[in-house]
Amino acid sequence: MNSTISEPALSFSLDTASGIPVYRQIIQQIEYAILSGRVKSGDRLPTIRALAVDLKANPNTIAKAYNELEIRGILITQVGSGTYISDKRPEPGGDGRERKIRELTERFMGEMKALGVGRDELLPLIERHIAGGFDE
Repeated sequence: MNSTISEPALSFSLDTASGIPVYRQIIQQIEYAILSGRVKSGDRLPTIRALAVDLKANPNTIAKAYNELEIRGILITQVGSGTYISDKRPEPGGDGRERKIRELTERFMGEMKALGVGRDELLPLIERHIAGGFDE
């Protein structure tokens, strides 16, 4: 079962079948949003209660994710005002990034297989995509 919430530049999606604890999924998604530039320093996150309701998750789980990121300096909580992205960025080569790359690659490979795309077609497809402006 997947649950999703969207903020202007941040979207949360939980995959309860993935085996990854919900709080880790939230941490990974916040880190990925920062590293990809979708959110920046000063951007406000949803309240713990609002995110818990929207994702149908326990508020303690959301609080655990926010607290871990706050301890690492990624988030700043201002009592009465909200939780914000700090100036500190997650480590680009950190566990969250590698896990997200692996997750996206596995999803992509599964979808290509479901479409009947074989190994011999896959690399040329990727190369054509890169040639079409991947770095732009």
